[in-house]
Amino acid sequence: ARLGHCLFYQPEYYLAHPIEILKVWEGGLASHGGAIAILLTMWWFVAKYGKQFKFDFLWLMDRIMIPTALTAAMIRLGNLMNSEIYGNPTDLPWGFIFTLSGETVPKHPTQLYEALAYLSVFVILLFIYKKFLPTLKRGTLFAIFLIGMFASRFFIEFAKEPQVPFEQGMTLNMGQWLSIPFVAGGVLLLIFSIYKGKPAMIEARKVSK
Repeated sequence: ARLGHCLFYQPEYYLAHPIEILKVWEGGLASHGGAIAILLTMWWFVAKYGKQFKFDFLWLMDRIMIPTALTAAMIRLGNLMNSEIYGNPTDLPWGFIFTLSGETVPKHPTQLYEALAYLSVFVILLFIYKKFLPTLKRGTLFAIFLIGMFASRFFIEFAKEPQVPFEQGMTLNMGQWLSIPFVAGGVLLLIFSIYKGKPAMIEARKVSK
């Protein structure tokens, strides 16, 4: 997440001052970078243990993404408490005045919007897993996660203030551009899972020695 922020949002500065990348306490994390890290870590985990315990990447991701959606919702609530990554000015009755950040006018609580969206994705995934797992194809839950989470992020970004100066005047901001590949990947994965996917309900088991 830290590396994603440095490379996606302030590459010129951090490439010129690479030691600053390590100063995580100064803030600056990108959820898209965190998502890429999860994908790479799970890919490594499957490569190391998948054959031994008889599971593959999609089998694992279908299950990992359910608590991941809930975790993302809690992270956004933390952003709300920290008065960070909020939205544009609004006259809607639920606008927040983020006095901790020196704001004096109500702003869209986009952190709360995202938290509610991600919580909805969590509930949907958990419901599908509990009720329809025997009939699902492997990769379906992962695909729904990608589409739901990153499509939500894409649309909520329209209500957000620019996070970095270069986003001023952009039709789509960096968060939206980074979300598009995840949504597209989710759509392609959903199509693949429906027509070509293996059954989802194959439990991992340890190979007898």
